[in-house]
Amino acid sequence: MPLGIALAAPNSVNYVDEIVAQARSVNELGVGSVWFGQRMDYDSPTLAAIVGREVAGLQVGTSAIPVVGRHPLLVSSQAQTAQAATHGRYQLGLAVGSTLAAGAFGASFDRPIARLREFLTAIRELLDTGTADFHGELLTVAPSLPTAVAGAEPRIPVLVAAMGPQALRVTGELADGTLPYLAGPKTLSSHIVPAITAASAAAPRVVAFIPAVVTSDVEGTRAKALQQLAFYERVPSYRRVIELEGASRAAELALIGSEETIAAEIQRYYDAGATEVVLTSTDLAGPAAQRRTWALAGELAAGSAKG
Repeated sequence: MPLGIALAAPNSVNYVDEIVAQARSVNELGVGSVWFGQRMDYDSPTLAAIVGREVAGLQVGTSAIPVVGRHPLLVSSQAQTAQAATHGRYQLGLAVGSTLAAGAFGASFDRPIARLREFLTAIRELLDTGTADFHGELLTVAPSLPTAVAGAEPRIPVLVAAMGPQALRVTGELADGTLPYLAGPKTLSSHIVPAITAASAAAPRVVAFIPAVVTSDVEGTRAKALQQLAFYERVPSYRRVIELEGASRAAELALIGSEETIAAEIQRYYDAGATEVVLTSTDLAGPAAQRRTWALAGELAAGSAKG
């Protein structure tokens, strides 16, 4: 089972130092990849480059950088630098974005699917050829100097946090796979996997991000999840997949319980068509429970799950 962990350090004294320490811990426990979201504070490709440089052999990825307010040339430069720094262990995750992300840049959020298509077309050309001559309705990418970074090999995988039908179609055509979050097994098997597979020339990667905590305090942890994940219930794309799964709250999609319970639930995602699973929100029940969760991920990744 290929499993990863999404890392975060909300109460750290130095965010980068704490993330590097966490990455070392999960790697020692047998977890093969770590992922970083893109918020409005740290820069996720830079953080991934540092972690990948510091922790030998660990795969690193961003999930996900909104394309709204950003330019393919700059993101390509960031991604290639991270790929060279990690000697080929970086994965680029992109997202359509939202009105919240657009507002931070003073940009509009009109025609998001068209923007995603143009962004993916241009960045593919940059990564494949080392230059581009793209002139779209929303984006122009025509660098006057070469854009390839020496050592940024092999070609960087490009994945998109796509869950709606239109975004999945564009992702299937132009990217290597999708990064669904809060999409349960039913939604994966009935909606996401069929849609992206139909649009893809090759078998797409489906990297499912799932809130998960190994703990004996199921009730208390569920209450924390209700608070922490409530934000996603107000975002239309997440609200849609929550409802498709037959749930009313995002926290209902969180996996909370014993090692045996979590392992069985993770298996349902693979059975539904996920090619990889990344566990998120592992800090909900405190450091001890978080380490238990990381340890389980390492055991599952090694094929030695408890029970």
